[in-house]
Amino acid sequence: MSIEFTTSGELERRRFMSLAAKGFLGVSILPWAIPEPVHGAGLGLNRPLNHAPKAKNVIYLYMSGGMSHIDTFDPKPGAETGGPTQAIKTSAEGVRIAENLPLLANHANKVAVLRGMTSTTGAHQQGNYLMHTSYAQRATIVHPSMGAWMTKLDGKFNPTLPGAVVVNGGSRHPLAGFLPSTHQPLAVGNPNEGLRNCRMLKGFSEEGFEKSLNLSKKLDRNFVEKYDLNKVRAYSNMYDDAARLMKSKDLKAFDLSEEPEELRKSYGDDNFGQGVLLARRLVERQVRFVEVQLGGWDTHQNNFTRVPERTAILDQALSALLSDLSKRGMLEETLVVLATEFGRTPNINVNEGRDHYPKAFSCMLAGGGIKGGQVWGKTDEEGREVVDQRIEIPDLNATIAYCLGLPLDEIIYSPNRRPFTLSDKGNPLTQLT
Repeated sequence: MSIEFTTSGELERRRFMSLAAKGFLGVSILPWAIPEPVHGAGLGLNRPLNHAPKAKNVIYLYMSGGMSHIDTFDPKPGAETGGPTQAIKTSAEGVRIAENLPLLANHANKVAVLRGMTSTTGAHQQGNYLMHTSYAQRATIVHPSMGAWMTKLDGKFNPTLPGAVVVNGGSRHPLAGFLPSTHQPLAVGNPNEGLRNCRMLKGFSEEGFEKSLNLSKKLDRNFVEKYDLNKVRAYSNMYDDAARLMKSKDLKAFDLSEEPEELRKSYGDDNFGQGVLLARRLVERQVRFVEVQLGGWDTHQNNFTRVPERTAILDQALSALLSDLSKRGMLEETLVVLATEFGRTPNINVNEGRDHYPKAFSCMLAGGGIKGGQVWGKTDEEGREVVDQRIEIPDLNATIAYCLGLPLDEIIYSPNRRPFTLSDKGNPLTQLT
């Protein structure tokens, strides 16, 4: 949908605000410029502090639906629960992963595999929410996701681009939660379409655009001065934020056509692969946190057909990303996270599928100060129980925060004055760095 102006230059204020925010940015209020007071205090949890961040940015790859750990990062060949999936050697001595990830096997020396993951919920919506926020889902509050926490606690690096972006995230993503709209991640649908409707209409001049914005500000001035509230200021500042983004030289970061065709193909021609390439372009321009989602992991049926289809997409994109970041000298400052809400049952059901299984699953970390070529956590011989180095979801999120040098014990108050911290009571796995 395009933003239209009348030939007389009168700005259709409310329509512009709605379309500028929702049409080309996908949010209700643009979120990136209002300074905020810092609220903070220690919780007394005595968690380790890190004043020397190892990572500047995060590329977060989320496998929506519950990725089978036994058929990816924790294979059990020969066990009754292992099915036909075999294990293969990798570039890291002693580390084996499933045959479904042959390209990633060549990058295992860059990767830390987390086999000790466990969750408290086996439902998709609740598990997805817990992984993104570290908190159980409640009807009375929406907690912030990691990208929003990151910009709240550590700010943005690029003043004209959003601090966080979510690609293919769906409508249930918690985004900024209870944090002010200044921390709302930008939601992007199809990565191949770039940032839509963000250029000035043909025939409409820069001078006319500025005149329309100034007229809108003049008309709203009395209202803004009378009701000097955070929400009103955010609504008003949306004009400036939208205009700033439209004029930004970094807007081209969203244009994948600038990449060589060979490189684009190396990531895969699907939306996930191109979304991962977009993530690399965005962090290259100092967007702090970019999440890209790949769905289809809910394999109650035909697990041993559907998992290879999903892993083929993941394997190509993730391997291309690790190679690309390494060649550009960006891997040490970019933390790559692979996460999912839970695993799949070791038992294979009558439909040749695996069902929901929160007791044990796998995630992965790379770059950003993480030591590669290691495995953290262990499940039993059938993949049923975590038997060593158990990792709860808040611990994973605390580890991400630790790599970024974010304060784990800083309290942020919700609008009803309840205290929250970035990863609840999670403890970072400092041994991984």
